[in-house]
Order: sequence, then structure tokens, then C-alpha cells
Amino acid sequence: MTTVQTAFSVAGEGPALFMIHGIGARRATFDTMVAGLKDRFTCITYDLRGHGLTPWSGGRFDLDDLVDDLENLRARLGIMSAHFAGHSLGGMIGPRYAQRYPDRVKSLGIWSTAAFRTEDDSAKVMGVVAAMRAKGIGPVLDTLTARWFTDEFCAARPDVIDWRKAQVMDTPSEVFLNVFDIYAECEMAPWLHEVTAPSQIITGENDGGCNPRLNRLIHAALPGSELVILPHLKHAIFIEATDQVLPHVREFLLKQPQD
Repeated sequence: MTTVQTAFSVAGEGPALFMIHGIGARRATFDTMVAGLKDRFTCITYDLRGHGLTPWSGGRFDLDDLVDDLENLRARLGIMSAHFAGHSLGGMIGPRYAQRYPDRVKSLGIWSTAAFRTEDDSAKVMGVVAAMRAKGIGPVLDTLTARWFTDEFCAARPDVIDWRKAQVMDTPSEVFLNVFDIYAECEMAPWLHEVTAPSQIITGENDGGCNPRLNRLIHAALPGSELVILPHLKHAIFIEATDQVLPHVREFLLKQPQD
């Protein structure tokens, strides 16, 4: 499948940092991160194919197609190497990109994602996809948001929950189910050890699908990597609590060579 003309935003100055969002999300996920990093980094955010303002021409696509889109964007921008970081599905796109294009990657942020799933882990996430195919995406959204956000945040910010649900419903259902399939079926364990970029792994303490147990295994597979477990948080760490994530990410990035 050919790559698409990705819709993107660029802000700031300094070494380039690509940030990759997750399932049914948008580049706006990282707006607060960009605000906190653009004084030292050129922050590039973009909409995955079929999300937001990035087109989708129909047909199934896989993880490597999404990596091809990212490489195409890097080439369009004329950036020789950069930091790359992704959330959830984006946390699978980033490592796959780093495996395929190691010389392009200064560092890697692996945020709220999963690898080394057991059969039971895989069955649970595939069960969510099966439920959406059987019942429709809308009826399962409350289950998803309960997995993404803490109860306190859901109660305090129903406007944000509605905004996030609207993003999902505004994503073509075929695209949403396609990317959820990729997320459910991708297993990084066979090749993750081939990634050599300095890496930082972050997840929420109470993230059910991308839990600390799996992230400790990701950490063990990447010698020299850093692992951060954010207390109490679930999956949507950037929408709910960028203020808790940003200091860790900023410190990690500033420790990397800045040439």
C-alpha cells in the first residue's frame, strides 16, 4: 500500500522530536507536551492515516504501512535524524520504525504500550475488538473510556471524556477497527531486542492493557532503558496528566546528545 500525505504540525526549535498518537486519537493529544518542550525541541505531531486531517484511501493497512507513513513524513520535512516517541499504538510504531531505520533515531519514547502479552492478555484485548465488531463502536466506548481515564477524572471532566469519545466516533469505523486490530495483534517481543536507540518507557500504574508487568518486560528487553511507572494513572496519560509525564520526558531528552 502506498503512503499517504500526512497532516502534521511543527512547533519549536532544536533537535526534532516526532510524537505519534494512538488509536482513534489526534495530534492534539500532545499539545501540552509540545508547549512544554518547544523551547528546546522542534516538535512534530501528526495524524495517523484515516485520523483527523490525514486521508485514507480505503483498504486494510498494517503496522509497517504506518511506519512507511512516518518515514515519508520525515523525508518530506528533510530531517536526517530525530527523537521519536509514541503513545499506545504509537508506542508500537516508534519501536518498529527504530528497528527498520536505526540510523534515523536519536532516542525512543515508548509510552503506555504493550509487549510480551500472555495468551490471556491477548485474549482480553481481542475480546474488546470482537465486542466492537458485534455491538458497534459506540456501545463499547464507555468501557474504553473507563480503561483510559481514572474515575476521578471522568467525574471531574466529562467535557474531556466527551471530546475523546467524539474523536473516536469521527474516525471512520473501518479505520478504527483496523488500527485496533494492529494494536491487538502486534507482538514486539520477537524483535524488540534489536532496537538499539536509548529508550524511555512510561506507563500508568493502573493501565489495565499496558500495565507495569508488561512494561517491565519491555524495559528488560532494552538494555540501558529507563522505566517510569506513573502512580494511579490509567492509559490516557497525556490527556489526563501531561504535567506528571512532561518532567520525565524532558529530563530524558535533555540527557541525550543534542547535536
